[in-house]
Amino acid sequence: MHYSMLEMAFAGHVATVTLNRPDVRNAFNETTIAELTDVFAKLNAREDVRAIVLAANGPAFCAGADLNWMKKMAAFSDEENRVDARRLADMLAAIYRVSKPVVARVSGDAFAGGVGLVAACDIVVAVDSARFCLSEARLGLIAATIAPYVVRALGERASRRYFTTAEPFDCATAQRLGLVHEMATADTLDATIQKITAALCANGPQAVRESKRLVQDVAGCPLDEALIDDTARRIARIRASDEGREGVASFLEKRAPAWRD
Repeated sequence: MHYSMLEMAFAGHVATVTLNRPDVRNAFNETTIAELTDVFAKLNAREDVRAIVLAANGPAFCAGADLNWMKKMAAFSDEENRVDARRLADMLAAIYRVSKPVVARVSGDAFAGGVGLVAACDIVVAVDSARFCLSEARLGLIAATIAPYVVRALGERASRRYFTTAEPFDCATAQRLGLVHEMATADTLDATIQKITAALCANGPQAVRESKRLVQDVAGCPLDEALIDDTARRIARIRASDEGREGVASFLEKRAPAWRD
């Protein structure tokens, strides 16, 4: 995998995708969007990849949209703008829907669309000095394409405030609101990421994929007979799977399961 805006690295069953435009605070343009969409589609298809880390080079994680790209978009027709916006929406969906868990390594500030990238990930570890800001309203814009992910992460009440005020908030606030799972110092950030990815890779790969999907499918659903039946079907199916049988057998036999290599 070779990209102009991204760096790729593999260690064991973990793939690391690194935004590599530090000179513009890793702001994304049409090329970054296309490359991120492509790489997550490719990683989704790889059986050897069990977890993905989304990282960034330089002092900022992501400043959102590149201003030169935004300036060019201002001259687009309504239809061109819609097509362009849909590409951004599809990129976020590719990150959110990838079957492997995605861990955001937030080593610096995340603004505007950068907050969307963070919110689309499953697990977020951020350096304690990181700041977050939904800054779109300052520019007369709205955080539309990132809203489905940010509102899920922050909740409706906090989203009402930060979407409309465009106030920056610190990492401790982001953790309190649910956007960030763990804070770390710059010195402990990588160790924290490694601990989480090791835990992910120790579990059954199919179980991890199905657990991610389960949360996405169940969240917000009414607790009705259809949901109860669906969850019963899911556990019955995975109990009878090769991985489920191996997991139970290895536990009873007091040995490591076959997927731990």
